[in-house]
Amino acid sequence: MTSVAVTARRWTRGWELELDEENVTQVSSLSHAPQQVRDYLDTIRPDISHAEWKINIVFGDSDLAEEITTMKEMTSKAAELQIEAGRKSRAVVRDLRSFGLSVSEVATALDISKGRVSQLEKGQKLAK
Repeated sequence: MTSVAVTARRWTRGWELELDEENVTQVSSLSHAPQQVRDYLDTIRPDISHAEWKINIVFGDSDLAEEITTMKEMTSKAAELQIEAGRKSRAVVRDLRSFGLSVSEVATALDISKGRVSQLEKGQKLAK
């Protein structure tokens, strides 16, 4: 997927959206910025479909820009860790069950419900 970074700056009538020094457009509400950028790109490059492009809004004149970037990075990292934790949980359940522990014993060892043990066990079977 193609993406484009757009610098957003507040002005009296809404937001100025700068793609680069030569390409700037405006929008009254930041919530409409991604579509406005796509429409603008369609105007200057009608030969390319921009409908699926990822529009990354970056605050240009704000101390919040760094905080927003950090928050997005942390959220992305948390999602990756959640996926890895799921893989690890399925592997540990498989190993404990192979070691001969019952579902109840695995639940006690991992401090999770018996239902969750069953879900993890079934997930492991589906992943094979």
